[in-house]
Amino acid sequence: MSEIRLTQASSLREGGYVIMGGAPCIVKSIQTSKTGKHGASKCRIEAIGIIDNQKRIEIHPGHDNMDVPIVEKKSAQILSVQGETANAMDTETYETFDLKVPEELKDKIQEGMNVSYWIVMDQKILKQTK
Repeated sequence: MSEIRLTQASSLREGGYVIMGGAPCIVKSIQTSKTGKHGASKCRIEAIGIIDNQKRIEIHPGHDNMDVPIVEKKSAQILSVQGETANAMDTETYETFDLKVPEELKDKIQEGMNVSYWIVMDQKILKQTK
């Protein structure tokens, strides 16, 4: 199972991570309203999916517990590239696996180069070249 921790909606910060709609996201903005006479504060959270780059907006009470994914950032070496898939080897464990090459990196990825990838909710995502 993937690593997830709980945090209150009011503790989220821009640039942090949150799970919205079942998908891991990066928080782009968070707006917190003041508490009312009889109510709790509300947080409007705007986030972009790490995997699918979809924009998501949700409103939660400030005291609600939100799931936050644990993001592992690692490095790997590209062994081969076939179309939209790159075969990579982790530089610490020497494990080999396939990574989907994002659209913005298609022209840059070549055999033998080092890249960074993230492990989020048991998925490996190619993020950048080194």
